[in-house]
Amino acid sequence: MPKMKTHKATAKRFVIKRSKSGTKIIKRMDGQDHFNSRESGKIKRNKRSDVVMSNANRKTIERAMPNS
Repeated sequence: MPKMKTHKATAKRFVIKRSKSGTKIIKRMDGQDHFNSRESGKIKRNKRSDVVMSNANRKTIERAMPNS
């Protein structure tokens, strides 16, 4: 059976953090590249933080990244 390959677009967007308490999939908040001057300060601050993905998407993302 051939090796399972990592889906590179998924690997660039998500990080899998594994610990004793469980697995978390983290991604950057979207919409940070441009048009940020119109945003309020609250929105700009919130965009700087990372987001933990929901469990509904976890299985799909883990399947796309078998070696992480």
